[in-house]
Amino acid sequence: MPGQALVRVELTAPLSADTPVLDLPPDMAPIPRFRLEELAKYDERGRTSYQNGIHTGEHVGTHFDAPRHWVTGADLEDVASVPATRLVAPAVVIDRTHEADEDPDYLLRREDIEEWQREHGALPEGWLLFRTGWAARSHDQVRFLNADEHGQHTPGVDPECARWPAEETPILGFGVETVGTDAGQAFRFDPEFPVHSHLLGAGKYGITQLRNLHLLPPTGALLIVAPLRIVGGSGSPARVLALVENGAK
Repeated sequence: MPGQALVRVELTAPLSADTPVLDLPPDMAPIPRFRLEELAKYDERGRTSYQNGIHTGEHVGTHFDAPRHWVTGADLEDVASVPATRLVAPAVVIDRTHEADEDPDYLLRREDIEEWQREHGALPEGWLLFRTGWAARSHDQVRFLNADEHGQHTPGVDPECARWPAEETPILGFGVETVGTDAGQAFRFDPEFPVHSHLLGAGKYGITQLRNLHLLPPTGALLIVAPLRIVGGSGSPARVLALVENGAK
């Protein structure tokens, strides 16, 4: 994009104690919520400074999943080992907002991506972003998780569609607006949580709880993903930005 006017688009949700957190099954340790612990605020604890302690799970808010997050990627990269060259890459957007509005359990299929490719070209060596409109719910834990006695009901990806781009396309990672990269009912799939299982097992990445995907064109955006470089970390809250040519849509 040299010489072109670029628009910087914020794709990151604010991180606070109100940020929705994924409810995990009873056999998995719960994710700690984000909180600040005030350490000093221009007072006797530090009269010239304001600072806080940060307490959070790695997978809270807009965050990055490293391959080591899942058992299928246990011997692969932690978040500190991800090369910087893979954190700045092209991004494309597939939009299924209407379908997810009609059916909160909507699942993206391989045929959907193949249809998209016929119109827009091959998937890049970069990010595939899945727009569902779910970001509009992200200010409210209850609406965002959309759970009942059968579990959470949020859109995601069917198992074959999760396997195919992970193993047979050049994408580096998959990004979503929902609380996790898998569907709310993915604990019932085979394998369980197939996006995590296939994508991270293939040495690729995930990003979740994105906002403002409606401001990105189907192709042509450049994504910047900036997780903390946590040694041994399975993931990290991240700042995610997109650069888009002015007027592109």
